[in-house]
Amino acid sequence: MTTLIAAFALTFVVLIGLTLLLPRRRTVSRERFVPASAETIFELVASNRGYQAFNPYKDKDPELKIEMFGPESGVGSGFSFHGKDGKGTQTVASVVENESVTLQLDLGPMGRPVTTFTFEPKSGGTQVRWATTAQFGLNPLARVFGLFLDRFLGPDYDRGLQLLAAATTR
Repeated sequence: MTTLIAAFALTFVVLIGLTLLLPRRRTVSRERFVPASAETIFELVASNRGYQAFNPYKDKDPELKIEMFGPESGVGSGFSFHGKDGKGTQTVASVVENESVTLQLDLGPMGRPVTTFTFEPKSGGTQVRWATTAQFGLNPLARVFGLFLDRFLGPDYDRGLQLLAAATTR
């Protein structure tokens, strides 16, 4: 019996140790060409109300509750959300006019990932990159979850960029 307990404990310690070899952070990103100016896209992304025109979670969850706060646009603009995929806040943390918007998410115990939209003008439109970086620290379960982050977020970002393109061509 003691040998079985020792073997179980050793296996547990080895598994936890192996998870610490996984990356401490992960970045998920998607890109899409949007046939609109960087200025037009910037105005939507940097605005708490404008963001809702392409929010893939709103599209995915019609019952999603959203409450705006702060200024309409720019640093401090944001919204809280509560829906089937979770709850939290998203706040514009920094902007470089017509070039990038950085958003701070607060997902409570799920973490505080940082999302950045970058806009690169191209002929006939703008190349938009949507990237989110999550930090997992020493949390072994979060590090394992990080292995699947692209699978969870990627399709939503693809849909959001599709909605962004549609919102800018109306």
